[in-house]
Amino acid sequence: MTWKLSKTCQFQGHAIKYEVKGSGPALVMIHGTPWSSYNLRHLIDGLSKTHTVYFYDLLGYGQSSKPDSNVSLGIQNEVLNHLLDVWGLNEPAILGHDFGGSTVLRTHLLNHREFSKIVLINPVALSPWGSPFFKHVNLYEEAFAGIPDYIHEAVVRAYIATAAFKPLASNVENVTVAPWLGEIGKAAFYRQIAQAKSSYTEEVQARYPEISVPVLILWGEEDVWIPAEKGADLHQLISSSVYQTVPHAGHLVIEENPESLLNFISPFLKSEVT
Repeated sequence: MTWKLSKTCQFQGHAIKYEVKGSGPALVMIHGTPWSSYNLRHLIDGLSKTHTVYFYDLLGYGQSSKPDSNVSLGIQNEVLNHLLDVWGLNEPAILGHDFGGSTVLRTHLLNHREFSKIVLINPVALSPWGSPFFKHVNLYEEAFAGIPDYIHEAVVRAYIATAAFKPLASNVENVTVAPWLGEIGKAAFYRQIAQAKSSYTEEVQARYPEISVPVLILWGEEDVWIPAEKGADLHQLISSSVYQTVPHAGHLVIEENPESLLNFISPFLKSEVT
């Protein structure tokens, strides 16, 4: 499958690739790591029937620039804040998966951007987080970036596989892995992991009780990256939230069971009261 983002926005001299699809109220969608907007395609297709969906690849990911500089959660909220200005959006609905969820929360609380409704899917929201693999890459980024290409590809494929409860289709895995291959992609893969620090969620998590906008928290029940109990904890911190789990799906629920996600998200976005 060809996944091409045709539009470009400049952020601090770097290209952010994005696309807009559908018609209706504005909805912004943000992927996480090590994914790209491609992995949100099922939700984009479903929700663009009722909304104008704005989606993009994070700085350092997918088809966007992969600079040898800051691509951490500490910059992603600034990228989103900039895009919202470029798009001229005022209080859109917003959806974020994994790091995308973190970016939504940071943009809302640190950049004071208002959203009409927030959907969080297996978000990286509560510290501590970070697998042993993350910690190893953090310590030895240069060594990881220097491994042979064939070993690197095997590492990426094995790592991605752990996010799903059921094996991904080979074509989906291939498209997901592709941005991380080659000299630039390989360096970018380890760079974004090395820069992933819990301090970026610690900076905002004490402020989650301030959130008053309607929030829908969705979680794959079989998530081994971030257990579903974290979702329940996040729900307790955000009084305006609703929490739902999705069976037979892991962290990559956006690929494994998008139909169930849409069954929750569509009525939530349409409702006047949650």
